[in-house]
Amino acid sequence: MPAAHSEERLLSLLATLEECRAFLMDKASAETARLLSLAILELRMELHRVTDSELKALCDLMVTDAQAAQSTKAAPGPRLPPYLKLIK
Repeated sequence: MPAAHSEERLLSLLATLEECRAFLMDKASAETARLLSLAILELRMELHRVTDSELKALCDLMVTDAQAAQSTKAAPGPRLPPYLKLIK
């Protein structure tokens, strides 16, 4: 049962990191909160066994969909790398 215990600890760590991110957003430390969001994303990927290539495929698909939706709108703002668009 060590794997189950390890997953339990990772889930607990994830909850703590999400609390920290919320605190940082409330304290107007958005840049630090975004960096923490990357760590949260990495941890979630590990927990759900999502590979880097799977994440890239998802981002590419989302960018394609977003570009199609924006083609009818005004000029978009500055482009962010696809992996940063997933962070909330």
